[in-house]
Amino acid sequence: MRLVYPPLCLGCGGQVEDEFGLCGPCWREVRFIGGLVCDLCGTQLPGDDDGHPAHCDDCIATARPWAQGRAALLYRDMGRRLILRLKHGDRHDLAVPAGRWMARAVRPILRSGMIVAPVPLHWSRLLRRRYNQAALLSAALSAEIGAEHVPDLLQRVRRTRSLYGLDRKARFDMLRDGLKVAPRWHAHLAGRPVLLVDDVMTSGATFAAAAEACIAAGAAEICVVSLARVAKDA
Repeated sequence: MRLVYPPLCLGCGGQVEDEFGLCGPCWREVRFIGGLVCDLCGTQLPGDDDGHPAHCDDCIATARPWAQGRAALLYRDMGRRLILRLKHGDRHDLAVPAGRWMARAVRPILRSGMIVAPVPLHWSRLLRRRYNQAALLSAALSAEIGAEHVPDLLQRVRRTRSLYGLDRKARFDMLRDGLKVAPRWHAHLAGRPVLLVDDVMTSGATFAAAAEACIAAGAAEICVVSLARVAKDA
């Protein structure tokens, strides 16, 4: 099978040694986040990690309804291209390595008994796109960390326009009270920590709406993880 279908680079399509891998040049184009990071959103910070929580300017200026957050890579260069292929190009296979990358980023903030759940799409958008990329990521991540996956924990109660191009205030206003926990999961959620998963974090408005919905339904604590974080200079 390897002779007929050799493993190909997820970035450029060139031949590589392992499935779901990147060649050297493509790997160097992915800006993985490491070292000192913001404890609330996972963006990389200047300086050395001394073991004490640090926060970026965005998270200092904006109250976050979650306890901790992480991101695997920056939303730029090859990382951005991979996410767009996952999101719009039916490249479901990208969720497998993405789940591994997210697992490495999120392990320091995992809680016992944590539920993993994706940020949902509105049913009309899901019907058109046919899949939710956040759900693909949360499934791959939950398998990597051995946590319970509840893909339909959250629902969008109304359809909103794309957040692309909106400023911070408009994003938060658009999503306020726009998500809720599905009634069938209320009892199961009560007193449990939740890890919310999305592909990209920009302002944090979507995570905020999802976290507030989980807290209102009785969740004990919320953490968040995104595959990529949009940096201010991106």
